[in-house]
Amino acid sequence: MEKIWLKNYQEGVPATINPDEYSSLNQLAHESFEKFADKPCYTNMGESLTYAQIEKMSIAFADFLQNKCKLVPGDRVAIVLPNVMQYPVVLFGAHKAGCVVVNVNPLYTPRELKHILNDSGAKCVVILANFAHVLQEVLHETIVQHIVVTEIGDLFGGLKGRLVNFVVKYIKKMVPPWHIPDAHTFNSIVHHHPVNFKPVEVKGEDIAFLQYTGGTTGGLKGAMLTHRNMVANVLQASAWINPFLHHELHGGIITALPLYHIFSLTANCLVFLRAGIPNILITNPRDIAGFVKELKRQPFCVMTGVNTLFNALLHNDEFCHLDFSNFKFTLGGGMAVQRAVAQRWKEVTGVPLIEAYGLTETCPAVTINPMSLNEYNGSIGLPIPSTDIKICDDDGNEVPIGKSGELCVQGPQVMKGYWNKPDITKEVLSQDGWLKTGDIAKIDENGFVSIVDRKKDIIIVSGFNVYPNEVEDVIAEMKGVREVAVIGVKSELHGEIVKAFIVRKDPSLTPEDVIAHCHKELTGYKVPKEIEFRTELPKTNVGKVLRRALREEEQKTVYR
Repeated sequence: MEKIWLKNYQEGVPATINPDEYSSLNQLAHESFEKFADKPCYTNMGESLTYAQIEKMSIAFADFLQNKCKLVPGDRVAIVLPNVMQYPVVLFGAHKAGCVVVNVNPLYTPRELKHILNDSGAKCVVILANFAHVLQEVLHETIVQHIVVTEIGDLFGGLKGRLVNFVVKYIKKMVPPWHIPDAHTFNSIVHHHPVNFKPVEVKGEDIAFLQYTGGTTGGLKGAMLTHRNMVANVLQASAWINPFLHHELHGGIITALPLYHIFSLTANCLVFLRAGIPNILITNPRDIAGFVKELKRQPFCVMTGVNTLFNALLHNDEFCHLDFSNFKFTLGGGMAVQRAVAQRWKEVTGVPLIEAYGLTETCPAVTINPMSLNEYNGSIGLPIPSTDIKICDDDGNEVPIGKSGELCVQGPQVMKGYWNKPDITKEVLSQDGWLKTGDIAKIDENGFVSIVDRKKDIIIVSGFNVYPNEVEDVIAEMKGVREVAVIGVKSELHGEIVKAFIVRKDPSLTPEDVIAHCHKELTGYKVPKEIEFRTELPKTNVGKVLRRALREEEQKTVYR
């Protein structure tokens, strides 16, 4: 496809980047550690570590892996941590030792944790004490040899650190009993002075992360993201925002999405590390009241997030009365930022919600809206530098501009493949590097891309395609609606019908109200035939609504 999007690039954004500008993430990070040595790098609960402190501790951790654990380049290190300052220390330390980082959701069940540890072949696990009991349950069924346990306050230092750990363990009782013989404590590792660490050579094609995802074909699998993949995406995203960063910024970037998630990992942990802007880590973003207290504590200029996070904040009165004088922009990912939420966000904060799109398999950024955008436009933006896209039909043929089809992506950020799954890799990744995303999209004459829906989420009503995002956007506009998810359910008469699951803000809202509103905005076959009110909707660890879980529930029922 002709790169028609280039004409709408913001001034100063290049058409291409050099993915080989840095040999690895190690070189990229070290440059920032030296350049911003005395500046705060990561902040959590009012405590900060400088760039120099992060590097010093990461070298100590690399020394531990290399000389105590006897790990060699290519060995896997699993990180099972929420947003605490220990995360970047372990991340950069593992990479300095040439190891592959395996990011793990701390909330995984024993079964899920065991699967990832065994599939990845992790030899070392770093885990928060709050979740150590889960690891203990499955440890004997893995090949893990070394365990490092840390507590939330370990890097706060002195009395505050000890007090936080005491409260978490004994007052809030958030640390279930566990016993893992020979487990190492995090502080005993990073506060000694390494003398034997020998730097290792890490190349661009070496794997940096095994990033587990449901992928475009379902089933948990590890995307192999190389150092070159990750460096490329950091440079692509940096090139996109650099013209905007020429403005004077005061404060940090709010990092509420977990760093183990690819969006936060790249956008927050790495891109803003390179920009010299500190990450303000939110350990528990589900605690909205506590989250807002953190926002009051220190100035912030940037925030990333997903639709449900923004929506939850907008329903908190204290958030709506915060000082947004330093706030400059918001980046939304995770698919389907709803227009009603974006418009309200602009009203409350004074800054637009700029939507982006990406996948675990692309590190993740593929498209971003121009940073100069003043209003929500409903698109996922333009392909970023050095990124090609095409829209294809079911036979793999490219469709004309304006027509819907599967979005395919090619660029230096596209993964190497799925770990130990060559057959599944071939299903989504061609020999010449084109990735099938599984998302239905279209591109307009100006190069802006719009996601129509996930391919698997399409609802077919009497032969007509219905896209859940469209129906959800319409319902979300109602003042009495807090959250909504739409799926297709079986129908003997129509094949499928549309069903909406709604969390009400106004308890007086009725199904008839919703259906009447939809009839005003949607063609008849798109209007939900069933409405179910719930107190909450199932979500992923980063707050995306799980339509799949709702479909699985409905599949157990009979035809309508």
